[in-house]
Amino acid sequence: MASEGADVERDDEKKSADDGTTVSGDTVAAAVAARPAGGESVRVDSWIWSVRLVKTRSTGATACRGGHVRVNGERVKPAYAVRVGDEVRLRHGGRERIVVVKRVIRKRVGPPVAAECYVDNSPPPPPREAVAPAGVRDRGAGRPTKRDRRELERLRGLGGPEAP
Repeated sequence: MASEGADVERDDEKKSADDGTTVSGDTVAAAVAARPAGGESVRVDSWIWSVRLVKTRSTGATACRGGHVRVNGERVKPAYAVRVGDEVRLRHGGRERIVVVKRVIRKRVGPPVAAECYVDNSPPPPPREAVAPAGVRDRGAGRPTKRDRRELERLRGLGGPEAP
């Protein structure tokens, strides 16, 4: 009798996910619990939050309202319903994320489960050396003078009335 219980536990320990990969029972349970029931749809702002592309759902909604989220090439409102196979483009944090929806979930899940819900086609982020540091001033130097500000603008290429 004890051996039967052990066999059941081992069978439950590893299960096959929908995409054919083998994951632990806890991971499958979390993914199943996060799925919408029946034919229920999921809002795009909620989906990008639940798969951890943005930190908060309100940040996702703000990004949608600002035109930073596109689904299949079209700007969408926060309440747009996401479906499997949609391509979601999100401009956030200075880079563009391009993901294809593999699984629709409504609750925020852990990073391993969230990574299984989309295919990331984003270009790699630029190396840290390529990103120019913001103007760093010495501690105690105070606010920049008008002359300092104009020099910084000229270096950044913003120019002004005196730009060459």
